[in-house]
Amino acid sequence: MTIDRTGLEIGPIEIFGLSINPTFHWYGLIIVIGISAAAMLIAWMAKRDDKDPEHVWNGVVWVVIAGVIVARIWHILFPSISSVEAGRTTEWYLTHPFDLHDGPFIMWNGGLSIFGAVIGGGIGIALYARKHKLDLLSWLDIAAIAVPLGQAVGRWGNYVNEELYGTPTDLPWGLRIENPPLEYANHTHFHPLFLYESLWNLLTCGVLLFVWLRYRDRFKRGDFLLMYLIAYPFARFLLEYLRIEVAMAGGVNVSQVFSLAVAIASALVLLYRHRDIFTRDNSGAAASKRRKRTRST
Repeated sequence: MTIDRTGLEIGPIEIFGLSINPTFHWYGLIIVIGISAAAMLIAWMAKRDDKDPEHVWNGVVWVVIAGVIVARIWHILFPSISSVEAGRTTEWYLTHPFDLHDGPFIMWNGGLSIFGAVIGGGIGIALYARKHKLDLLSWLDIAAIAVPLGQAVGRWGNYVNEELYGTPTDLPWGLRIENPPLEYANHTHFHPLFLYESLWNLLTCGVLLFVWLRYRDRFKRGDFLLMYLIAYPFARFLLEYLRIEVAMAGGVNVSQVFSLAVAIASALVLLYRHRDIFTRDNSGAAASKRRKRTRST
């Protein structure tokens, strides 16, 4: 058995007279660990909220399958610059469906979009909730708190694949990669965007979990989902300024524009849902002024 940067290899093993070396890529293993961590947190929260945690383990298959499918579709529709430069454009993916090295079904070499994963995961939850007649918004709230934990773990898979790094930097924590873009020297250090995003996701999970445990009775169903849809896209919008390998369409950074649109839309919806707070505060201030005028007269 050998362990290296790309995975764990056991072998050779004889199967039907054929000698093979089973390989388990670290990327996939890390993703599984991230999914498991998020699922365990969701199950724990569900139990605290008097929900059946078995729905978590029964539904995780729906979520993962839908998440992976949509994550891959998003990458195919909006491939990164490195994929395009390597000739793997959307047209190439669609015309090479059975390519066994980099084709659309070969996901373990990278090419899963977090936006597609979140959208697909939400679709999976919605389908499962519909089938079992569950309260969709309350389950989405719980999932939205735990998803950042899974993302925080999963981002280390990008480190293994050298997929998520930013512009060159002289900062002490700059990351050196084995195969930098041709325009950079081998000794160049880059911003570790995977680390920035991982830390932000951990912070997001911690803050949302604290608020849910202490103050969730003050919020409406769906509010925690909206708060996640503000926190993560906002951070992603900022990090896109540092990113080298971006997904472009029509000269526009798709991830950055999409992130900003989601964050703004979610913030507006959250404010609208709680507009009564501002109305109540204004009416209270007006009443206070009237009382002061009455006392003065």
